[in-house]
Amino acid sequence: MSVTRAEYWDGQAAGYDRTTAFLEPRLFAPARRWIAERVSGRTLEVGVGTGANLPYYGDRATDVTIADVSPAMLRAAAARAKEVGVPVRLVEADSAHLDLPDGSFDTVVSTFSMCCVVDELAVLRELARVLRPGGRLLMADHVESSARLGRGVQRVLDRVTPERAGEHHRRRPLLLLDAAGLVLVETTASRWRLVEQLAATR
Repeated sequence: MSVTRAEYWDGQAAGYDRTTAFLEPRLFAPARRWIAERVSGRTLEVGVGTGANLPYYGDRATDVTIADVSPAMLRAAAARAKEVGVPVRLVEADSAHLDLPDGSFDTVVSTFSMCCVVDELAVLRELARVLRPGGRLLMADHVESSARLGRGVQRVLDRVTPERAGEHHRRRPLLLLDAAGLVLVETTASRWRLVEQLAATR
């Protein structure tokens, strides 16, 4: 029996934080801090997962909506939001198909989720749609490494990752911003470009 993306991530939700515990302080947390420092106003976070960004938001976001295709991930994120005192509105949705009004957010956040979407350009266009003119898209993801050895490891990972996970290790959303109607304003990356952050505007 085939498993949908939502069902797959539902099954990962309970153990996801344990699975990423080694990488979190070394690669993910610095990127989360970079993103959170740039959040402002009415904020949408897509592919929120277990809500690992929420503790970093502080009072920068005045109104937070979180979205995920997985109900179990949304529940985990809502629980974390309550723990850290960030009021959130929940939206169960695929990042490429958000039932939200055009131009309704000052900031849209996506971290470590573009590697798992079906069509990254479709997602970028949808995020641009819900972003107000002049608003900012903030993204972080593991992307194609700048190091030859890193790219070789990523190619192997792409072959062995279960198809149902939809994991892609060599994507680079930054290269699709123009096609999505977005303009890059800032970017930085970890050593060997294992993780890349960007800020773009509509």
